[in-house]
Amino acid sequence: MPEEELFKTERQVTRTEIADTLRGVADQIESGDVTLVSDTEEQTVPVPDRPRFEVELERLTDSETGDQQYELEYEIRWTK
Repeated sequence: MPEEELFKTERQVTRTEIADTLRGVADQIESGDVTLVSDTEEQTVPVPDRPRFEVELERLTDSETGDQQYELEYEIRWTK
């Protein structure tokens, strides 16, 4: 199944800003519609009552420097 990216934003922010964003998204998910907004685009999508929810924590280690990078991902999936 081909993937179509509908919205993406990435920027460096404070932990407080991340927490504020997640609180707002949590309220939207609970209400049944999520609106994603950036400087250039906006997408709204309905979220069903019982979507699939995945939490993933990864550690990536640079083979040359040994530097470690972590990724924490929250993913919500459903079929329309």
